[in-house]
Amino acid sequence: MRTALRTHWDVYLMEAAELGFFMLAACTFATLIFVPQSPVGRLLPDLNLKRIAMGIAMAATAIIIIHSPFGKRSGAHFNPAVTVTYYWIRKISGWDAFFYVVAHFLGGLAGMLTANAMFGRYLADPAVRYIVTVPGAHGVLAAFVAEFLMAVLLMTIVLRSSNHPRWAPYTGYLVGLLVVLYIALFSAISGFSINPARTVSAGFVARIWTGVWIYFTAPLMGMVVAAEFYLRRFGLDRIYCAKLLHTSDVPCPFYCRFVEMSSVDATLPRG
Repeated sequence: MRTALRTHWDVYLMEAAELGFFMLAACTFATLIFVPQSPVGRLLPDLNLKRIAMGIAMAATAIIIIHSPFGKRSGAHFNPAVTVTYYWIRKISGWDAFFYVVAHFLGGLAGMLTANAMFGRYLADPAVRYIVTVPGAHGVLAAFVAEFLMAVLLMTIVLRSSNHPRWAPYTGYLVGLLVVLYIALFSAISGFSINPARTVSAGFVARIWTGVWIYFTAPLMGMVVAAEFYLRRFGLDRIYCAKLLHTSDVPCPFYCRFVEMSSVDATLPRG
């Protein structure tokens, strides 16, 4: 534990800052887009258009984080489910995984508290409701299935892209595309979380915990299932690193074999 803290304390702080920034951005954009008094909201009278705009804004936020100096250094997980999945497939040490997860929860909470101090009653507006993630009108089962399927697809894309010589540089953009689709299609069903720390930080400020178990179980189960399918199809040797975007000029805190990927035929992995 002491060795992990001494050598990687900086990346833990980066992971906290990344999710904190993500939550602050989510609250900012939600307030601008959904609060009825907002001039931006008046320009988008249709709810579906608001969701698409929110999706584009959060996709841009995710891409910025992944491609930022912090994201390149820490791996840009900013999600406990992502970190635990990489620990499950033995690409990150136990203590690093533990401190990453702690950082995610603390960072997400810091971002929400900052947003609450900045926006106050506007963040509490029923149209925004602290951006809590709760099951929609279709019920708990639909929310669970939505979160599970989103997690499966997200981790599948991340593993297939980040471990392919040709597609690795575009992983962040593919994640951003998924964010747009998820917010547009699934926010009404589950609130779009696939991130336990995101759900807890919003729930803590809002004091709303409806169906919170969904957002701990479904994302993690979905990502682990996707990772297991990838392992069975390609093997552990085809997972080179736990970073979403790896660059050779930035140190890596993980069990990393990124340098080997440059020698792999660009047609692999296939299928």
